[in-house]
Amino acid sequence: MSAAPHTQWHRPLMLMVASMLVLLVVSVAGLLLDDRVLQGAPVWLKPFKFAVSLAVYGTTLAWMLSLPHRGRRWTSGLATVFAVAAFVDVGIVALQAARGTYSHFNDSAEPVEETIQRVFGLGVMGLMLANLVLAAILAVQRVGPDRAASRAVHTGLGLAVAGMVLGFLIPFHGTAHTGLTTDGVPVPLTSGHSVGVPDGGPGLPITQWSTTGGDLRVPHFVALHGLQVMLLLALLLAWLAARHPILRDERARARLVGVAATGYAGLVALVTWQAYRGQPLTSPDVLTLGAVALLAGLTTVACGAVLSAARHGEARSGEEAVTR
Repeated sequence: MSAAPHTQWHRPLMLMVASMLVLLVVSVAGLLLDDRVLQGAPVWLKPFKFAVSLAVYGTTLAWMLSLPHRGRRWTSGLATVFAVAAFVDVGIVALQAARGTYSHFNDSAEPVEETIQRVFGLGVMGLMLANLVLAAILAVQRVGPDRAASRAVHTGLGLAVAGMVLGFLIPFHGTAHTGLTTDGVPVPLTSGHSVGVPDGGPGLPITQWSTTGGDLRVPHFVALHGLQVMLLLALLLAWLAARHPILRDERARARLVGVAATGYAGLVALVTWQAYRGQPLTSPDVLTLGAVALLAGLTTVACGAVLSAARHGEARSGEEAVTR
């Protein structure tokens, strides 16, 4: 799954990734040296998380666009829009962290804050629409060295778009409340990430996902990074194919990627359902555990069916070779 030798990784995306790596260093320094806390979390934790996420996502997208595909002029332009929007939005996240105030849901009537929020909202729309059109262009063609890689690109981008849509919908479902800046100044917030509990309560390390209520960031994160999961799966299957003859048929590997993507989509739906029920990811009830078991069982059975069909196909091919 390597890029063709005559292609190059998308420069604006890689510049955006470089800026995220710089912000990563700045954020780590902030976490070590700046003891300010915003809504229960270190003020530099959000820029740190965004820098990591966008660095990974931008690198993945740049690699994908280095593969031969049709409509390169369109995909390159859309990737540039994505890179610029990501740079602006994450820059706003970092700026607001430095100011000790909120980058998300900030409904302050101050002119500076209103301008920042308008720009931030435009950036979010740019990210989502650019990714959506990119996914649509690549979905109608084969991308990658084999069917499994192409299936991973198609399904992974679909999951990523779903993740962005889920993130876009968060403001419509959270509860309006008032937050305090690091200087103790009240700020009206139009929404929040938590369901059933206030934002800023006990949370998991680093992610800060609520451990006392539902958290809408969970499905957003899980879906968004389904792209990396699908591509890593395709790489793993290609590696295993050299050791297990049953996986040498690229159609079988593509079907396994399809099964995994379907199961992963089910997982996204499951954690979304869990979050909207106000249930922490770390404290699933019997109903949630039953759904997890059912999803895992169906996915396992489907994988078994694909491997069984591949095994029978391999046996028939061997019999035909002997007959000849």
